[in-house]
Amino acid sequence: MKQLLLVFLGGGLGSVLRYYISKTFNSFFHNIFLGTFIVNIIGCLVIGFVLGLSFKNNLLTQNQTLLLTTGFCGGFTTFSTFAFEGHSVLKTGDFLYFTIYTILSIIIGIASIALGLWLSKL
Repeated sequence: MKQLLLVFLGGGLGSVLRYYISKTFNSFFHNIFLGTFIVNIIGCLVIGFVLGLSFKNNLLTQNQTLLLTTGFCGGFTTFSTFAFEGHSVLKTGDFLYFTIYTILSIIIGIASIALGLWLSKL
């Protein structure tokens, strides 16, 4: 039961923060989902860093790792929103933006996980 509560609390905090960041940054540009991009990259960085700390000499407990990865990062990152927004861009016919956004999200997301793992080793 404690683990469910940790995931619930972390997920709630991540979701609220995602909403705030997406609302703030997505309103700057029409049809450019900068907020979703920022959230997904930060989420990748955070999960890489947290898992790196967790793996390195057990610096985090299993419950702390669960709270931060499954809970916070699960609520914070937005793959379903990313997919929906990609679909919306495709419907407008802007294939170049769709391609750039998708490729950058994946490449920079993976690089951010690697960076987070590397930062946790410092």
